[in-house]
Amino acid sequence: MAIDTPTPTTPAAAGHDNAPHLTGRAKLVLFVLCAAQFMVALDFSVLNVALPDLGRDLGLSQAALQWAVTAFALPSGGFLLLFGRIGDLYGRKRLFLAGLALFGAASLLATLAWDPASFLAGRALQGLGAAAVVPTGMSLLTTTFPEGPLRDKALGISGTLLSLGFTVGMLLGGVMTDTLGWRSTMALLAVTALIVLVLAPALLPESRTPERPRLDVPGAVTVTGGLLALIYALSTAAQRGFGGADVLLTLAAGLVLLTAFAVVESRAAAPLVSLPMLRRRTVAWGNAGGLITFSMMSTVVFVLTLYLQETLGLSSFQTGLVFGVQGVASALAGSYAPKVIGRFGPRRTLIGSLAGQGLFTAALLAVGSGSGALLATAAVSLASMFHLGAIIAYGLTVTSGVPDGEQGLATGLVTTTQQVGLTIGIPLLGVVATTGTSLFDGVRTVLALDAVIVLAAAALVGLGLRRRSA
Repeated sequence: MAIDTPTPTTPAAAGHDNAPHLTGRAKLVLFVLCAAQFMVALDFSVLNVALPDLGRDLGLSQAALQWAVTAFALPSGGFLLLFGRIGDLYGRKRLFLAGLALFGAASLLATLAWDPASFLAGRALQGLGAAAVVPTGMSLLTTTFPEGPLRDKALGISGTLLSLGFTVGMLLGGVMTDTLGWRSTMALLAVTALIVLVLAPALLPESRTPERPRLDVPGAVTVTGGLLALIYALSTAAQRGFGGADVLLTLAAGLVLLTAFAVVESRAAAPLVSLPMLRRRTVAWGNAGGLITFSMMSTVVFVLTLYLQETLGLSSFQTGLVFGVQGVASALAGSYAPKVIGRFGPRRTLIGSLAGQGLFTAALLAVGSGSGALLATAAVSLASMFHLGAIIAYGLTVTSGVPDGEQGLATGLVTTTQQVGLTIGIPLLGVVATTGTSLFDGVRTVLALDAVIVLAAAALVGLGLRRRSA
């Protein structure tokens, strides 16, 4: 149910601007939901630069450090669809608050960790809490703000903060680790969760589907198991390559379970994922665009970090500044994206944003082995502006026209696409940069492949959405 917050401006008061504005209460609701999304996005990157210090403090070997990331990624990606559907059926606000409480408690456990096991347990519980917060938070946003300019604006702000969370985390993580130690990064997440948890109960409306169908248990088991296996295989492959037996076995198991999930859903009376929804071109092609924009931009950030530090010799703090500029560019893009979408529509904006991201990724090929920090900063910032536009546009493309009772399913797909995209890009392409004889040549190869994939995706998404229009 949408809250009664829009207050349209009159021509006398605002000239020709007749767009509705957010009231004070609506802004508070949006702040709470966006703060939760920002918190989860921050968690993906704030710890990265602290991993060496963390390993030395807790006795984690270099090979085992990847579990600091994988322990979070496994449950956060694996349980998204399940928790999105549980929120639909039993109350999105209730599950959102439970996820926040779990995330905050887990962050405190990670802050106080006394050995590797306690730290990794905290990270896994953080991921489980995030899996509840992300889809229910997005569903609360799309059901609270009615479709149209208000939802466009809300998703624009949310997408901006989501993008900023990743880039700010890299800069903030370096500063906090150098000054306060790695534990401060986890303490920051615990404090943020506590603030949101205090504000949310009085501000957020409860939201659920009017019907109460039985939960699709076989679908939940197969999709959760399949996503867990797939994310584990790709995360492990990023560290050790695809040749390991455990990687190949879990990758095969993931594909088999996801295939079984599709069969189960085609026969279920109340499916976890509505196959008719997946047959909507806006849902299918919108998520395809989202998968590409997330996976390819995460790869650019990964290889550009290697280039700036290993090839150009920049420090961690200087590298963080580059991505700080990228974050500012993303914020600017987020402020203008709703206006662009209002003029051209989410589908055209998605296609144009993918094309822009691909072109400016290709521009990074002009950097040299002895210099290029300024060019890299400009190109990645412009690519990120288009990336931010694609994030907002694909979310709107997927969720527009979906009934409120199915918003949890739609936003569960959106957020699952986001998490899987963030997971698969680096294993599939990033490994090329680190396994060749020359790091610089490997980085250039990855950037070229990345640009080609994004530009091809722009063309395919354009064709797919145009066919629907026709």
